[in-house]
Amino acid sequence: MAAPSAPSVPGGGPATQPADPGQRRWLILALIGLAQLMIVLDITIMNIALPSAQHALHFSNVDRQWIITAYALSFGSLLLFGGRLGDLFGRKVTLLTGLIGFAVASAVGGAALNFPMLVTARACQGVFAALLAPAALSLLTTTFSDPKERGKAFGVYGAIVGAGGLVGLLLGGLLTEYLDWRWCLYVNLVFAGLAVAGAVTLLTNQRAARTPRLDYLGVALVSGSMFCLVYGFSNAGTHSWSAASTWGFLAAGVVLLAAFVTWQSQTPHPLLPPRVVLDRNRGGAYLAVLVTGAGMFGIFLFLTYYLQTILGYSPLKTGVAFLPTIAMVMLFAQIANIVLMPRIGPKILVGVGMVVAGAGMAWLTRLGVHSGYATAILGPMMVTGAGIGMSMPPSMNTGTFGVAPSDAGVASATLNVGQQLGGSIGTALLNTIATSAAASYLTSLHLAPAALATARGKLALATAQVHGYTTAFWWTAAIFAAGGLVCGSLMKWGPLARQAEAQPASPGELAPSPVAPRH
Repeated sequence: MAAPSAPSVPGGGPATQPADPGQRRWLILALIGLAQLMIVLDITIMNIALPSAQHALHFSNVDRQWIITAYALSFGSLLLFGGRLGDLFGRKVTLLTGLIGFAVASAVGGAALNFPMLVTARACQGVFAALLAPAALSLLTTTFSDPKERGKAFGVYGAIVGAGGLVGLLLGGLLTEYLDWRWCLYVNLVFAGLAVAGAVTLLTNQRAARTPRLDYLGVALVSGSMFCLVYGFSNAGTHSWSAASTWGFLAAGVVLLAAFVTWQSQTPHPLLPPRVVLDRNRGGAYLAVLVTGAGMFGIFLFLTYYLQTILGYSPLKTGVAFLPTIAMVMLFAQIANIVLMPRIGPKILVGVGMVVAGAGMAWLTRLGVHSGYATAILGPMMVTGAGIGMSMPPSMNTGTFGVAPSDAGVASATLNVGQQLGGSIGTALLNTIATSAAASYLTSLHLAPAALATARGKLALATAQVHGYTTAFWWTAAIFAAGGLVCGSLMKWGPLARQAEAQPASPGELAPSPVAPRH
């Protein structure tokens, strides 16, 4: 029996991707996973390649942060816009545009002859990622309507989101060590080519029955706000929190965000309808993704530095050291979303998962200059991976549950905004804390400058660095624990399907779709 065609969406939004009772939807999941993996690993894959790229293109230490920041700025500031474009003009077209544009930008970056060319390519990657990420997640939301299959699908997707950054570190180390740093960008051509072929073959594109309207003022306000916030937090990581360029941009970001919120409650065609974020479950899910993003980026940054600068690991060995964490994220993502989510709902999973991740980070604070991987790192990172696997996939599932098909793209984009903004906040905040703690520790030793060149001085420098890292780990533990308590408190008790049955859908929202008929 064929699956029923998707209904048109009131208000001019595009119809959903029709549910397919055959194997087609699982192929669509593979396509979505590939696209999302490309986006997530590109956030971290260049971290390990940076020293080689800097040597090849001769840019300064001050400039190198822009290789990472340019991507985050354009990605974070345009996500909601990209999500709404997918809602308005169809997700197949949006996905294909994002994939092809991302591949072209990656090719240009890989062939970069100088620093400006590489930075421009990274910014363009972010622009097309802002189209690609919400289109991929909204396709997942509208393709899987059966609650059980939805749990499996979001388990896979959440595992990719949680482990993708770690995969980026591993792949970046492998490509940089055995090929060339440029392959950290060229590899996207392979991912994008496979994804484009899958999208052309598997997806259909439904257009709106009426001419869509776009909230241009909302786009300008939220894009400006996200740009200012991401830039401000990134600037704090390289300058200081007291610098005018830091607090000025952060203040501007807050003002623009307040103006955006006010405007969304007044305009008849909002970019981000208030009904999407005012739901307690979804609001808690968006906050959980932001907090988890902040904690995860702290893990990537400081543990990578510890392994390479203190323990002397190579880029590839550093990536391999993260493999057990990847395994735990993927294992617990499946357990949480497939086994536990349908029975107990997101409240306990998200709250407990984040607290478990915080406990793993607290355990990691025992690191010292001479700590071993097996005795001091492996256990804490596996616990942290389990906590992230328990909390991230249920948050992704909850953040898109029950939204109208016409809002699926913007709800998906909001999740991605939370992760990007969380990562920027986490990197800047924790980097500033770690640097300050290391400097204070070194000052307390009262060593003469000449003494730093001696064996005793080098040991003192290493000890100060580790003190900075462990201080950041304590803060990361606190961020996870506080996030678990707040997000767990916000969310409602019970499985999502039971909550939806007990409470009729509000205007503009949909109850869960009926299960698609099977062969």
